[in-house]
Amino acid sequence: MAKIAFKKITKQYDGTAKPAVDAVTFELQEGTTCMLVGTSGSGKTTLLRMVNRLIEPTAGEILIDGKNVLEENPILLRRRIGYVIQQVGLFPHMNIAENVRVTAEIAGGWTKQRLAERVDELLDLAGLPPAEYRSRFPRQLSGGQQQRVGLARALATDPAILLMDEPFGALDAITRARMQEELLRIQRDVHKTILFVSHDIEEAFKLGDQIAVLSEGKLIQLGSPIELLANPADDFVRQLVGADSILRQLQYLPVSTAMVNELDSNAAADSSVLPSCSSSATLLQAMFTLIEKNVTALNVYDEEAQEHIGYVTLTSINREVTKTHSELAAK
Repeated sequence: MAKIAFKKITKQYDGTAKPAVDAVTFELQEGTTCMLVGTSGSGKTTLLRMVNRLIEPTAGEILIDGKNVLEENPILLRRRIGYVIQQVGLFPHMNIAENVRVTAEIAGGWTKQRLAERVDELLDLAGLPPAEYRSRFPRQLSGGQQQRVGLARALATDPAILLMDEPFGALDAITRARMQEELLRIQRDVHKTILFVSHDIEEAFKLGDQIAVLSEGKLIQLGSPIELLANPADDFVRQLVGADSILRQLQYLPVSTAMVNELDSNAAADSSVLPSCSSSATLLQAMFTLIEKNVTALNVYDEEAQEHIGYVTLTSINREVTKTHSELAAK
């Protein structure tokens, strides 16, 4: 069963000719991160905020664990869903420990000792040593540190679902990249189901297990970053994800797309001493390794089984990129 399911969910504001969200249907599996991308006004944030009913839908259903959220008490619903926004929204008169535990205090059922332990757990998880940060105030923190506190607060009640509305949009490029890495690290530990709005396609490719592309309120395509790159649904998706970019293909297409089963006679003679790479490595990583090691090929092994499954060469990488580029140009 899907963790979150949208079923023909629609939102039309009074006095508007077109719906902000128009009969959108798709599912999120438990423990995955889904990125909502599209141009401004495409309905990304509206769709996100209908999950915790900050915006009420006009029609359709949103199911969490098979239950329609529109039949729940919205206050109780929000207490079990983490919510992180760009502005962070920390309370300036509260120290960091108080800011982190406030949602758990509102939810109730926590002892003072457990709350204190939970604050320290979350600050550690967010990369903020508790002894150093719990007594500070928001004004004493950088923008990136405040964003980490906001993420910790969203996790305070251990929600299964996190809604993130451009949480890193106001950060500088270096801090933003660090926060993205931090989120990836935290997600590896806690495995939440995350719905994340972003205007940055690079961020979407970096963080998302799947990407939902929206335009004028409609869902245009849903798929993994690789699926969107290799098979964009239309010109809009193609331009949005940069499917025509050879560098983008090298950055995100896995080695398995350019793998060959056999080598020519010259390379085969040295196959036993060839360097190795994982099947999940990107074409760009493989290409750099081939050049750095000055070898004709790499042994490709399956990451899970740890078994040899083929080879990759500069020729096979070039052939794959050229083929993908030609197929996209023909569409």
